[in-house]
Amino acid sequence: MRIVKTALLLSALLSGAVVADIAVVVNPANANAVSADDLNRLFLGRSSSFADGSKATPLNLAEGQAGRDEFDSKVLNRSAAQLKAYWSKLVFTGKGTPPKELADDAAVKAAVAADATAIGYISSASVDGSVKVVASF
Repeated sequence: MRIVKTALLLSALLSGAVVADIAVVVNPANANAVSADDLNRLFLGRSSSFADGSKATPLNLAEGQAGRDEFDSKVLNRSAAQLKAYWSKLVFTGKGTPPKELADDAAVKAAVAADATAIGYISSASVDGSVKVVASF
């Protein structure tokens, strides 16, 4: 029994270490600062522009991606189920469309690098010079 408890504890500790920090990224040409409140409004469809009034195009990682779950939890303070229900209601009533979903960090990074209006999030380990980090969680 003691071995099982030790194994479970070790497993829990190691799984927490695997989760990477999330970097919110924009195109290097984008000069806007972005707060946690701005992110909340952008990724919940309550706003479609940056603080300076320029268009913002939020990009999500695909459902089930670890980075998506972490972003939803840390930034939007909601679970995947809560967000699914939130967007289902908005889509059904015609009051909103969820952010476009991309398969992985590489796809988000490429889309943000190619579009000055885009804002997305990736693992901090995936950041390179093609994007600019505006927030980390």
